[in-house]
This record gives sequence, C-alpha cells and structure tokens, in this order.
Amino acid sequence: MCLLIGFLILTAALFGFGAALHALWWVALAFLVIWLLGFLVRPRRGRWYYW
Repeated sequence: MCLLIGFLILTAALFGFGAALHALWWVALAFLVIWLLGFLVRPRRGRWYYW
C-alpha cells in the first residue's frame, strides 16, 4: 500500500513538472515572437530599446 501511494505521489509530481515545463515553453515562445516583432515594427526615429 505504501508503495502504491509513493508511486502515485511520484507520478503526480512528474506530471506537474512536465505540465509546468510545457507551459513555460509556450511563454518563452510568446516572448520570442514579441521580441522579434519589436525589431520589425520600429518607431520612425531611433530604436525601441535603449542599450
């Protein structure tokens, strides 16, 4: 019984980690698209960043 509970806890932890990693990939992809759009859609004068 303890082995089953341990297995279920481990499975839930790994599933949660995998779901969080999957969500972070989508967030990173969204930031990459926004960053690339910033280079394409520039203001008329100067750069849109200050470094």
